[in-house]
Amino acid sequence: NTVEGIPYVDEKVLSLFSSKEALNINGDDMDKLSSGTRGIPEYGTTFVRGMLETIKPNTYADIIKVSGLSHGTDVWAKNAEDLVKGIIPDLPKVEFKEVIGCRDDIMLYLVEKGLPAHDAFTIMEKVRKGNGLTPEQEALMIKHHVPDWYIYSCKKIKYMFPKAHATAYVIMALRIGWFKVYRPIYYYAAYFSKRAKEFDPEILANGRNAIRNKITEIETKIAKKEDVTKKETDLLPVLYIALEMVLRGYSFKQINVKKSEATDFVISEDKKSLYLPFIAVESLGDTVAYSIIEARNKHEFTSITDFEIRTS
Repeated sequence: NTVEGIPYVDEKVLSLFSSKEALNINGDDMDKLSSGTRGIPEYGTTFVRGMLETIKPNTYADIIKVSGLSHGTDVWAKNAEDLVKGIIPDLPKVEFKEVIGCRDDIMLYLVEKGLPAHDAFTIMEKVRKGNGLTPEQEALMIKHHVPDWYIYSCKKIKYMFPKAHATAYVIMALRIGWFKVYRPIYYYAAYFSKRAKEFDPEILANGRNAIRNKITEIETKIAKKEDVTKKETDLLPVLYIALEMVLRGYSFKQINVKKSEATDFVISEDKKSLYLPFIAVESLGDTVAYSIIEARNKHEFTSITDFEIRTS
């Protein structure tokens, strides 16, 4: 009954960060990236999913490192990413497990290399604020056999995330991922109710082919550099999640005067569908949506005329 009761250590949930297999998607979801983290906070953006594509994390330590890298400045792009890909001249290819992910990693690594704790801490503080290394600090690191690629990475960093903060984000993401794997309809109801900015009730209710066609239409416009409206931009990620949901065997039901809510998606009795909310109607705002619920709570609507008279 509490958030602490939701497991966050689970192999299937962990697998979402590199694969969609645990979602049992039936058909092509049109998503070119292999992770199943769409709609999971901190790990659902194109940028972070691109990181996951390169890294293919398979441990909790990897995922925490991804969180640190994605929240830092000049930590992943043109730094750790290039080291992992082995594309920096005169520097070796580096395993992902070795690159710097969070600020704490620096101090622990340097202490392990034999640097005095005070020096290791001072270097960490300087690097994590983007102030690089002094010649003396660099010489001390070389003296203790810190590799060239590590020194190079320290010099590039502009800001670094603390590991405790990264871990908190990961725990939240894993708990939401648990719902995505094991309680899908609850996950999708929450996602569309709280996170989705835009809806198209007709497309969602018409199911898989309608959703696919709209995704193709918007992406073709983007590819051709044609004008794309803000509504279409906001709708695209919603359509991708909707297609994922439909391909997992669930569906959307049109707005129901007796069952739909103002802004929240309602789970159907058989837990296989979501009723669209009144807010999904084009140009129907929150005030009108809530006025419908308020009137319905007093007593059921008896006709279209009764509906018009008693709502905004």
